[in-house]
Amino acid sequence: MRGDVHRLSPRRSSGHEQQGPRYAVVVMADWLSLSTVLVAPTSTSAAGTVYRPEIELQGRTTKVMCEQVTAVDLQRLGPPVSHLTYHELTQVNDALRLVLDLAPTP
Repeated sequence: MRGDVHRLSPRRSSGHEQQGPRYAVVVMADWLSLSTVLVAPTSTSAAGTVYRPEIELQGRTTKVMCEQVTAVDLQRLGPPVSHLTYHELTQVNDALRLVLDLAPTP
């Protein structure tokens, strides 16, 4: 479900991709029924920017890395560990619009 936070099973990464076990926020519309889902990974150590909104996850301030949205296989998603608040999801939406250069909704 959009706004759910899941733990991702690890995979090999390269370059500037986040490494190791991660949490990620589902950012794809619920009505799409595919074998993959679009997620934005999270980080507790990344620098804060306008395109990395902060959320509260398991008692820690965590940034949603909207510039690193990626498709992952549904099998990589663990059970949901949290769900974004309305305010947090609004901030993620705004950051995604900025990163993807989309016009704001009226």
